Amino acid sequence: MKLSKLVTAVAVLTLSASSSLALAKVDEATAKRLKNDLTPVGAERYGNSEGTIPAWDGGIKEIPANYEEGQFHPDPFESDKMLFKINKSNMAQYEKHLTEGQKALLTQYAPGYEIPVYPSHRSASYPERIYEKLYENALGAELLENANGVKSTIATSPFPIPANGVEVIWNHILRFRGEQYEYRAAFVTPTKDGSYTPILTNYGYYFAYAEPGITLEEIDNKIFYLKTKIVSPAKLAGTLTLVHETLDQVRSPRKAWRYQAGERRLRRVPNLAYGTDLPSTASLRTVDQKDMYNGAPNQYSWELQGKKEIYIPYNSYKLNKASEDAENVIRPSHINQDLTRYELHRVWVVEGKLREGLNHVYHKRRFYFDEDTWQIVLAEDYNEDGELWRVSEAHTINNYQVPATWIAVELTYDLKAERYYLDGVDKQGPVNYNPDFKRREFTTSAARREAKR
Repeated sequence: MKLSKLVTAVAVLTLSASSSLALAKVDEATAKRLKNDLTPVGAERYGNSEGTIPAWDGGIKEIPANYEEGQFHPDPFESDKMLFKINKSNMAQYEKHLTEGQKALLTQYAPGYEIPVYPSHRSASYPERIYEKLYENALGAELLENANGVKSTIATSPFPIPANGVEVIWNHILRFRGEQYEYRAAFVTPTKDGSYTPILTNYGYYFAYAEPGITLEEIDNKIFYLKTKIVSPAKLAGTLTLVHETLDQVRSPRKAWRYQAGERRLRRVPNLAYGTDLPSTASLRTVDQKDMYNGAPNQYSWELQGKKEIYIPYNSYKLNKASEDAENVIRPSHINQDLTRYELHRVWVVEGKLREGLNHVYHKRRFYFDEDTWQIVLAEDYNEDGELWRVSEAHTINNYQVPATWIAVELTYDLKAERYYLDGVDKQGPVNYNPDFKRREFTTSAARREAKR
Protein backbone atom coordinates (compact mmCIF):
# COMPACT_ATOMS: atom_id res chain seq x y z
CA MET A 1 0.00 0.00 0.00
CA LYS A 2 1.52 3.35 -1.04
CA LEU A 3 1.74 6.19 1.48
CA SER A 4 -0.97 8.28 -0.19
CA LYS A 5 -3.40 5.34 -0.12
CA LEU A 6 -2.56 4.59 3.48
CA VAL A 7 -3.21 8.20 4.52
CA THR A 8 -6.55 8.12 2.70
CA ALA A 9 -7.47 4.90 4.47
CA VAL A 10 -6.53 6.43 7.81
CA ALA A 11 -8.70 9.47 7.08
CA VAL A 12 -11.68 7.21 6.32
CA LEU A 13 -11.10 5.27 9.53
CA THR A 14 -10.84 8.53 11.47
CA LEU A 15 -14.16 9.77 10.11
CA SER A 16 -15.88 6.48 10.79
CA ALA A 17 -14.50 6.44 14.32
CA SER A 18 -15.56 9.99 15.15
CA SER A 19 -19.08 8.96 16.07
CA SER A 20 -18.03 6.08 18.28
CA LEU A 21 -14.78 5.37 20.05
CA ALA A 22 -15.83 1.78 20.59
CA LEU A 23 -13.93 0.78 17.43
CA ALA A 24 -10.69 -0.86 18.49
CA LYS A 25 -9.94 -4.54 18.01
CA VAL A 26 -9.51 -5.72 14.44
CA ASP A 27 -10.44 -8.98 12.73
CA GLU A 28 -7.97 -11.79 12.05
CA ALA A 29 -7.47 -10.86 8.40
CA THR A 30 -6.54 -7.28 9.32
CA ALA A 31 -4.27 -8.38 12.16
CA LYS A 32 -2.32 -10.59 9.72
CA ARG A 33 -1.05 -7.40 8.10
CA LEU A 34 1.33 -7.22 11.10
CA LYS A 35 3.10 -10.20 9.57
CA ASN A 36 2.99 -8.98 5.98
CA ASP A 37 2.97 -5.36 4.78
CA LEU A 38 3.16 -3.96 8.31
CA THR A 39 5.83 -4.57 10.93
CA PRO A 40 4.82 -6.24 14.22
CA VAL A 41 4.54 -2.74 15.75
CA GLY A 42 2.19 -1.56 12.99
CA ALA A 43 4.61 0.50 10.87
CA GLU A 44 4.86 0.27 7.10
CA ARG A 45 7.39 -2.44 6.42
CA TYR A 46 8.64 -1.01 3.12
CA GLY A 47 10.73 2.10 2.50
CA ASN A 48 9.62 5.16 0.58
CA SER A 49 9.77 5.51 -3.20
CA GLU A 50 12.70 7.94 -3.06
CA GLY A 51 14.81 5.51 -1.08
CA THR A 52 15.40 8.08 1.67
CA ILE A 53 13.51 5.93 4.20
CA PRO A 54 14.66 2.30 4.16
CA ALA A 55 12.53 -0.79 4.63
CA TRP A 56 12.37 -2.17 8.17
CA ASP A 57 14.57 -5.28 8.44
CA GLY A 58 14.14 -6.01 12.15
CA GLY A 59 16.07 -3.05 13.57
CA ILE A 60 19.13 -3.62 15.74
CA LYS A 61 19.05 -7.37 16.32
CA GLU A 62 22.47 -7.87 17.93
CA ILE A 63 24.33 -6.01 20.65
CA PRO A 64 27.38 -4.25 19.10
CA ALA A 65 30.64 -6.03 19.84
CA ASN A 66 32.11 -2.95 21.55
CA TYR A 67 29.24 -2.60 24.03
CA GLU A 68 30.16 -3.16 27.68
CA GLU A 69 27.56 -3.56 30.42
CA GLY A 70 27.50 -0.48 32.64
CA GLN A 71 28.93 1.79 29.94
CA PHE A 72 27.12 4.24 27.67
CA HIS A 73 25.86 2.74 24.44
CA PRO A 74 28.38 2.97 21.61
CA ASP A 75 26.89 4.53 18.47
CA PRO A 76 26.18 1.83 15.86
CA PHE A 77 26.06 4.54 13.18
CA GLU A 78 29.10 6.58 14.20
CA SER A 79 30.65 6.32 10.73
CA ASP A 80 27.67 7.99 9.03
CA LYS A 81 28.42 11.29 7.32
CA MET A 82 26.03 14.19 7.74
CA LEU A 83 23.90 14.68 4.62
CA PHE A 84 23.16 18.40 5.13
CA LYS A 85 22.17 21.00 7.68
CA ILE A 86 18.88 22.86 7.68
CA ASN A 87 18.87 26.47 8.82
CA LYS A 88 16.71 29.55 8.41
CA SER A 89 18.23 30.46 5.06
CA ASN A 90 17.57 27.09 3.36
CA MET A 91 14.56 25.70 5.26
CA ALA A 92 12.16 26.47 2.40
CA GLN A 93 13.97 23.78 0.41
CA TYR A 94 13.06 21.17 3.04
CA GLU A 95 9.73 22.60 4.20
CA LYS A 96 7.60 19.57 3.37
CA HIS A 97 9.64 17.48 5.82
CA LEU A 98 9.55 20.02 8.68
CA THR A 99 6.94 20.65 11.36
CA GLU A 100 5.58 24.07 12.29
CA GLY A 101 7.51 23.82 15.54
CA GLN A 102 10.79 23.12 13.78
CA LYS A 103 10.28 26.05 11.42
CA ALA A 104 9.59 28.29 14.41
CA LEU A 105 12.82 27.19 16.13
CA LEU A 106 14.86 27.65 12.94
CA THR A 107 13.45 31.15 12.54
CA GLN A 108 13.50 32.39 16.13
CA TYR A 109 16.95 31.10 17.06
CA ALA A 110 18.78 31.80 13.79
CA PRO A 111 21.56 31.66 12.89
CA GLY A 112 22.75 29.37 15.71
CA TYR A 113 19.94 26.84 15.60
CA GLU A 114 20.37 24.28 12.80
CA ILE A 115 19.07 20.77 12.15
CA PRO A 116 21.80 18.29 11.09
CA VAL A 117 20.33 15.50 8.94
CA TYR A 118 21.89 12.04 8.64
CA PRO A 119 21.01 8.82 6.75
CA SER A 120 17.90 7.12 8.11
CA HIS A 121 18.18 3.86 10.06
CA ARG A 122 15.06 2.06 11.26
CA SER A 123 16.88 0.76 14.31
CA ALA A 124 13.86 0.06 16.55
CA SER A 125 13.57 -3.51 17.81
CA TYR A 126 11.77 -5.29 20.64
CA PRO A 127 11.73 -8.73 22.25
CA GLU A 128 9.81 -11.42 20.41
CA ARG A 129 7.29 -11.68 23.24
CA ILE A 130 6.37 -8.02 22.67
CA TYR A 131 5.72 -8.67 18.99
CA GLU A 132 3.46 -11.55 19.97
CA LYS A 133 1.57 -9.37 22.45
CA LEU A 134 1.11 -6.65 19.83
CA TYR A 135 -0.66 -9.19 17.61
CA GLU A 136 -2.85 -10.35 20.50
CA ASN A 137 -3.63 -6.77 21.48
CA ALA A 138 -4.70 -5.96 17.94
CA LEU A 139 -7.30 -8.74 18.13
CA GLY A 140 -8.64 -7.92 21.58
CA ALA A 141 -7.87 -4.44 22.91
CA GLU A 142 -10.73 -2.00 23.38
CA LEU A 143 -11.18 1.54 24.63
CA LEU A 144 -13.15 2.11 27.79
CA GLU A 145 -15.97 4.62 28.01
CA ASN A 146 -14.83 8.12 26.98
CA ALA A 147 -11.44 6.61 26.09
CA ASN A 148 -10.07 7.21 29.61
CA GLY A 149 -8.64 3.70 29.69
CA VAL A 150 -8.26 0.46 27.79
CA LYS A 151 -9.07 -3.21 28.39
CA SER A 152 -8.06 -6.60 27.05
CA THR A 153 -4.46 -5.48 26.50
CA ILE A 154 -1.12 -6.20 28.17
CA ALA A 155 2.64 -5.57 27.90
CA THR A 156 2.73 -3.01 25.09
CA SER A 157 0.79 -0.73 22.74
CA PRO A 158 -2.85 -1.89 22.45
CA PHE A 159 -3.70 -0.72 18.93
CA PRO A 160 -0.94 -1.48 16.39
CA ILE A 161 -3.50 -0.83 13.63
CA PRO A 162 -5.21 2.29 15.03
CA ALA A 163 -8.58 3.60 13.92
CA ASN A 164 -8.54 7.03 15.58
CA GLY A 165 -6.39 9.59 17.34
CA VAL A 166 -6.99 8.50 20.92
CA GLU A 167 -5.89 4.94 20.10
CA VAL A 168 -2.58 6.37 18.89
CA ILE A 169 -2.29 8.33 22.15
CA TRP A 170 -2.75 5.10 24.13
CA ASN A 171 -0.13 3.40 21.95
CA HIS A 172 2.39 5.95 23.19
CA ILE A 173 1.28 5.78 26.82
CA LEU A 174 1.48 1.96 26.90
CA ARG A 175 4.44 1.39 24.57
CA PHE A 176 7.04 -1.12 25.79
CA ARG A 177 10.02 0.58 27.45
CA GLY A 178 11.43 -2.36 29.37
CA GLU A 179 10.22 -4.11 32.51
CA GLN A 180 11.97 -1.99 35.13
CA TYR A 181 14.91 0.38 35.30
CA GLU A 182 16.68 2.99 37.37
CA TYR A 183 19.02 5.86 36.62
CA ARG A 184 20.33 9.14 38.02
CA ALA A 185 20.23 12.29 35.90
CA ALA A 186 19.44 15.97 36.14
CA PHE A 187 16.96 18.35 34.59
CA VAL A 188 17.69 22.04 34.08
CA THR A 189 15.92 25.27 33.10
CA PRO A 190 18.68 27.53 31.76
CA THR A 191 18.18 31.29 31.85
CA LYS A 192 18.57 33.36 28.68
CA ASP A 193 22.31 33.71 29.28
CA GLY A 194 22.71 29.94 29.65
CA SER A 195 23.23 29.77 33.43
CA TYR A 196 21.52 26.91 35.24
CA THR A 197 21.23 24.86 38.42
CA PRO A 198 20.93 21.11 37.76
CA ILE A 199 18.37 19.23 39.82
CA LEU A 200 19.94 15.80 40.15
CA THR A 201 17.38 13.06 40.70
CA ASN A 202 17.22 9.29 41.20
CA TYR A 203 14.51 7.57 39.13
CA GLY A 204 13.11 4.08 39.64
CA TYR A 205 10.42 2.59 37.35
CA TYR A 206 8.59 -0.69 37.76
CA PHE A 207 6.36 -1.52 34.77
CA ALA A 208 3.77 -3.94 36.13
CA TYR A 209 1.95 -3.83 32.77
CA ALA A 210 5.05 -5.14 30.97
CA GLU A 211 6.01 -7.88 33.44
CA PRO A 212 6.42 -11.23 31.62
CA GLY A 213 3.48 -13.57 32.12
CA ILE A 214 1.44 -11.03 34.08
CA THR A 215 -2.36 -10.78 33.68
CA LEU A 216 -4.62 -7.76 33.83
CA GLU A 217 -6.06 -9.01 37.11
CA GLU A 218 -2.61 -9.33 38.66
CA ILE A 219 -1.43 -5.80 37.83
CA ASP A 220 -4.33 -4.39 39.88
CA ASN A 221 -5.07 -1.65 37.34
CA LYS A 222 -1.48 -0.30 37.46
CA ILE A 223 0.59 0.51 34.38
CA PHE A 224 3.73 1.38 36.30
CA TYR A 225 5.13 2.55 39.61
CA LEU A 226 7.57 5.45 39.72
CA LYS A 227 9.72 6.69 42.58
CA THR A 228 11.95 9.76 42.30
CA LYS A 229 14.26 11.27 44.90
CA ILE A 230 16.13 14.55 44.49
CA VAL A 231 19.84 14.37 45.33
CA SER A 232 20.79 18.04 44.83
CA PRO A 233 20.70 21.04 45.21
CA ALA A 234 20.68 21.00 48.99
CA LYS A 235 17.43 22.97 49.37
CA LEU A 236 15.53 20.26 47.47
CA ALA A 237 17.58 17.21 48.49
CA GLY A 238 15.52 14.41 49.98
CA THR A 239 12.29 15.36 48.20
CA LEU A 240 10.68 12.07 47.22
CA THR A 241 7.75 11.50 44.87
CA LEU A 242 5.83 8.24 44.46
CA VAL A 243 3.42 7.68 41.55
CA HIS A 244 1.02 4.82 40.82
CA GLU A 245 -0.06 5.17 37.19
CA THR A 246 -3.37 3.48 36.37
CA LEU A 247 -4.72 1.74 33.29
CA ASP A 248 -8.43 2.40 33.81
CA GLN A 249 -8.37 6.06 34.82
CA VAL A 250 -12.14 6.17 35.18
CA ARG A 251 -12.14 3.56 37.91
CA SER A 252 -9.05 4.92 39.64
CA PRO A 253 -7.16 8.07 38.59
CA ARG A 254 -3.42 8.40 39.04
CA LYS A 255 -2.24 8.37 42.65
CA ALA A 256 0.76 10.42 43.74
CA TRP A 257 2.49 11.23 47.03
CA ARG A 258 5.34 13.57 47.92
CA TYR A 259 7.72 13.73 50.85
CA GLN A 260 9.55 17.00 51.51
CA ALA A 261 12.36 16.98 54.03
CA GLY A 262 11.14 20.12 55.79
CA GLU A 263 7.70 18.63 56.44
CA ARG A 264 8.86 15.07 57.21
CA ARG A 265 5.54 13.70 55.99
CA LEU A 266 4.49 11.75 52.91
CA ARG A 267 1.50 13.68 51.62
CA ARG A 268 -1.00 12.75 48.92
CA VAL A 269 -0.68 15.07 45.89
CA PRO A 270 -4.13 15.32 44.30
CA ASN A 271 -3.20 17.60 41.40
CA LEU A 272 -0.09 15.98 39.92
CA ALA A 273 -1.72 15.73 36.51
CA TYR A 274 -2.89 17.56 33.39
CA GLY A 275 -1.89 21.24 33.12
CA THR A 276 -0.35 21.64 36.58
CA ASP A 277 3.20 23.01 36.44
CA LEU A 278 5.77 20.25 36.61
CA PRO A 279 7.56 20.90 39.94
CA SER A 280 10.87 22.81 39.86
CA THR A 281 10.70 23.57 36.12
CA ALA A 282 10.26 27.37 36.34
CA SER A 283 6.73 26.95 34.89
CA LEU A 284 8.22 25.92 31.55
CA ARG A 285 6.43 22.56 31.45
CA THR A 286 3.23 20.92 32.60
CA VAL A 287 2.91 17.59 34.40
CA ASP A 288 1.31 15.92 31.37
CA GLN A 289 4.30 16.82 29.18
CA LYS A 290 6.65 14.48 31.03
CA ASP A 291 7.53 11.63 28.65
CA MET A 292 6.17 14.02 25.96
CA TYR A 293 2.60 13.17 27.02
CA ASN A 294 1.14 11.16 29.88
CA GLY A 295 -2.05 10.60 31.85
CA ALA A 296 -5.73 10.42 30.99
CA PRO A 297 -6.41 11.80 27.49
CA ASN A 298 -9.97 12.91 28.30
CA GLN A 299 -9.39 16.67 28.21
CA TYR A 300 -8.96 16.77 24.44
CA SER A 301 -10.74 15.67 21.28
CA TRP A 302 -8.06 13.82 19.32
CA GLU A 303 -7.99 13.79 15.52
CA LEU A 304 -5.84 11.35 13.58
CA GLN A 305 -4.44 13.33 10.64
CA GLY A 306 -2.58 10.53 8.91
CA LYS A 307 1.15 10.21 8.26
CA LYS A 308 3.96 12.46 7.13
CA GLU A 309 7.65 12.07 6.36
CA ILE A 310 9.48 14.32 8.83
CA TYR A 311 13.06 14.94 9.95
CA ILE A 312 12.92 13.77 13.56
CA PRO A 313 15.54 13.31 16.33
CA TYR A 314 16.67 9.69 16.08
CA ASN A 315 19.53 7.37 17.01
CA SER A 316 20.79 10.07 19.38
CA TYR A 317 23.73 8.09 20.76
CA LYS A 318 26.17 10.99 20.41
CA LEU A 319 23.91 13.33 22.39
CA ASN A 320 23.22 10.64 24.98
CA LYS A 321 26.92 10.16 25.69
CA ALA A 322 27.70 13.89 25.63
CA SER A 323 24.90 14.59 28.11
CA GLU A 324 27.02 12.90 30.78
CA ASP A 325 28.14 16.48 31.37
CA ALA A 326 25.49 19.23 31.11
CA GLU A 327 28.10 21.75 29.97
CA ASN A 328 28.49 19.84 26.70
CA VAL A 329 24.82 20.28 25.88
CA ILE A 330 23.53 23.56 27.33
CA ARG A 331 23.73 26.77 25.32
CA PRO A 332 21.81 30.03 25.66
CA SER A 333 18.33 29.74 24.06
CA HIS A 334 18.78 26.15 22.80
CA ILE A 335 20.89 23.04 23.24
CA ASN A 336 24.10 22.34 21.33
CA GLN A 337 22.64 21.21 18.02
CA ASP A 338 26.01 19.90 16.85
CA LEU A 339 25.42 16.93 19.17
CA THR A 340 22.02 16.11 17.69
CA ARG A 341 21.06 13.79 14.87
CA TYR A 342 17.89 13.98 12.76
CA GLU A 343 16.69 11.42 10.24
CA LEU A 344 13.79 11.22 7.80
CA HIS A 345 11.11 8.91 9.20
CA ARG A 346 7.39 8.41 8.83
CA VAL A 347 5.33 9.71 11.72
CA TRP A 348 1.68 9.53 12.69
CA VAL A 349 0.22 13.00 13.28
CA VAL A 350 -2.46 13.52 15.94
CA GLU A 351 -3.99 16.86 16.89
CA GLY A 352 -5.87 17.50 20.12
CA LYS A 353 -8.32 20.33 20.78
CA LEU A 354 -9.35 21.21 24.32
CA ARG A 355 -12.90 20.10 25.05
CA GLU A 356 -15.43 22.82 25.72
CA GLY A 357 -15.79 23.66 29.39
CA LEU A 358 -12.42 22.21 30.42
CA ASN A 359 -9.36 24.14 31.56
CA HIS A 360 -5.78 23.65 30.43
CA VAL A 361 -2.99 26.06 29.54
CA TYR A 362 -2.80 24.40 26.11
CA HIS A 363 -5.84 24.80 23.88
CA LYS A 364 -4.42 22.81 20.97
CA ARG A 365 -1.70 20.19 20.84
CA ARG A 366 -0.10 18.40 17.91
CA PHE A 367 1.95 15.24 18.39
CA TYR A 368 4.22 13.35 15.98
CA PHE A 369 4.64 9.61 16.70
CA ASP A 370 7.50 7.58 15.30
CA GLU A 371 5.81 4.77 13.35
CA ASP A 372 8.37 2.18 14.48
CA THR A 373 7.97 2.76 18.23
CA TRP A 374 4.77 4.78 18.95
CA GLN A 375 7.08 7.20 20.78
CA ILE A 376 6.08 10.87 20.53
CA VAL A 377 9.22 12.47 19.13
CA LEU A 378 7.96 16.01 18.44
CA ALA A 379 5.16 18.04 20.02
CA GLU A 380 3.64 21.49 19.55
CA ASP A 381 1.47 23.26 22.12
CA TYR A 382 -0.73 26.29 21.40
CA ASN A 383 -2.19 28.90 23.77
CA GLU A 384 -5.80 30.11 23.92
CA ASP A 385 -5.11 32.68 21.19
CA GLY A 386 -4.04 29.92 18.79
CA GLU A 387 -0.38 30.91 18.93
CA LEU A 388 2.38 28.32 18.95
CA TRP A 389 3.77 28.53 22.47
CA ARG A 390 5.99 25.54 23.19
CA VAL A 391 7.86 22.99 21.09
CA SER A 392 9.11 19.69 22.55
CA GLU A 393 11.57 17.07 21.33
CA ALA A 394 12.41 13.52 22.43
CA HIS A 395 15.88 12.43 21.34
CA THR A 396 15.77 8.64 21.45
CA ILE A 397 18.06 5.64 21.24
CA ASN A 398 17.52 1.92 20.93
CA ASN A 399 18.67 0.44 24.22
CA TYR A 400 19.79 -2.64 22.35
CA GLN A 401 20.53 -4.78 25.40
CA VAL A 402 16.76 -4.88 26.22
CA PRO A 403 15.92 -4.20 23.34
CA ALA A 404 13.62 -1.17 23.55
CA THR A 405 13.60 2.41 22.34
CA TRP A 406 13.38 5.15 24.94
CA ILE A 407 14.17 8.82 25.46
CA ALA A 408 17.81 9.77 26.04
CA VAL A 409 17.25 13.53 26.28
CA GLU A 410 13.90 15.34 26.44
CA LEU A 411 13.32 19.08 26.14
CA THR A 412 10.71 21.79 25.74
CA TYR A 413 11.34 25.19 24.16
CA ASP A 414 9.17 28.07 25.39
CA LEU A 415 9.00 30.48 22.45
CA LYS A 416 7.48 33.27 24.54
CA ALA A 417 9.90 33.14 27.46
CA GLU A 418 12.82 32.23 25.15
CA ARG A 419 13.94 29.61 27.65
CA TYR A 420 13.91 25.84 27.66
CA TYR A 421 13.53 22.83 29.93
CA LEU A 422 16.03 20.01 29.45
CA ASP A 423 15.89 16.57 31.08
CA GLY A 424 18.57 13.88 30.94
CA VAL A 425 21.88 15.65 31.57
CA ASP A 426 24.65 15.09 34.14
CA LYS A 427 23.94 11.38 33.79
CA GLN A 428 25.55 9.25 36.48
CA GLY A 429 26.09 6.32 34.14
CA PRO A 430 23.65 4.65 31.72
CA VAL A 431 20.18 3.35 32.54
CA ASN A 432 20.23 0.14 34.58
CA TYR A 433 17.56 -2.18 33.15
CA ASN A 434 18.13 -4.87 35.79
CA PRO A 435 17.70 -3.20 39.20
CA ASP A 436 15.76 -6.22 40.56
CA PHE A 437 12.98 -4.09 42.05
CA LYS A 438 10.09 -5.70 43.89
CA ARG A 439 6.61 -4.23 43.68
CA ARG A 440 6.50 -3.82 47.46
CA GLU A 441 9.30 -1.25 47.19
CA PHE A 442 6.78 1.14 45.63
CA THR A 443 4.23 1.17 48.43
CA THR A 444 3.59 4.27 50.56
CA SER A 445 5.05 2.56 53.64
CA ALA A 446 8.26 1.72 51.75
CA ALA A 447 8.46 5.31 50.48
CA ARG A 448 8.12 6.66 54.02
CA ARG A 449 10.93 4.43 55.26
CA GLU A 450 13.22 5.43 52.39
CA ALA A 451 12.47 9.14 52.77
CA LYS A 452 13.41 9.15 56.44
CA ARG A 453 16.72 7.36 55.97
